[in-house]
Amino acid sequence: MTRDDVEILSKESLYEGFFRMNLYRLRHRLFAGGWSPVLDREVFERDSVAAVVLYDPARDAVVLLEQFRTGPMAAGDDNPWMIEIVAGIIEGDESPEDLVRREAVEEAGCEILELQFVSSFYSTPGGGSERCTLYCGRVDSDGVGGLHGKHDEGEDIRVFVEHADEAFRRVKDGNVASAFSVIGLQWLELNREDLRRRWS
Repeated sequence: MTRDDVEILSKESLYEGFFRMNLYRLRHRLFAGGWSPVLDREVFERDSVAAVVLYDPARDAVVLLEQFRTGPMAAGDDNPWMIEIVAGIIEGDESPEDLVRREAVEEAGCEILELQFVSSFYSTPGGGSERCTLYCGRVDSDGVGGLHGKHDEGEDIRVFVEHADEAFRRVKDGNVASAFSVIGLQWLELNREDLRRRWS
């Protein structure tokens, strides 16, 4: 099926701020034939994002971030500080590649030397419009670490470097709970040897 198999009857803005919330009244074609009943669906709408796993093949190490996140706080998580990879919202006519190169400098103090496309996906397609483009970036992690982020945007980011095996262990132990970060680190675990051959 395609977008032509959806009939949008109305769209109502519920909230307009840093993010947007819209209420759609719609119906769509059914696999068995015919049309669904009219459905009311709220959609959390935000601009596309891009994320990058920063990997140093010479040291077999990854650059990770830790920062406070309101989503886990609102969900009642005991620890709303998340271990994550670099990510950000794409601005204007900025490309996903440009975004991850800019954010790597702003959030982690790193310059990306090479980029490998990983995937493009929706983080929560049942209720959100956010689409993520994910990369792996080759970096030199020597001297990387400390506190970073744009203070005028409320960012307080702790940057650290650890061996790739330790990062993969974090994912297995449930200590990485951000979807972009889990997907990115699992991809790196599957493709690490190939990257080390190509990037070393």
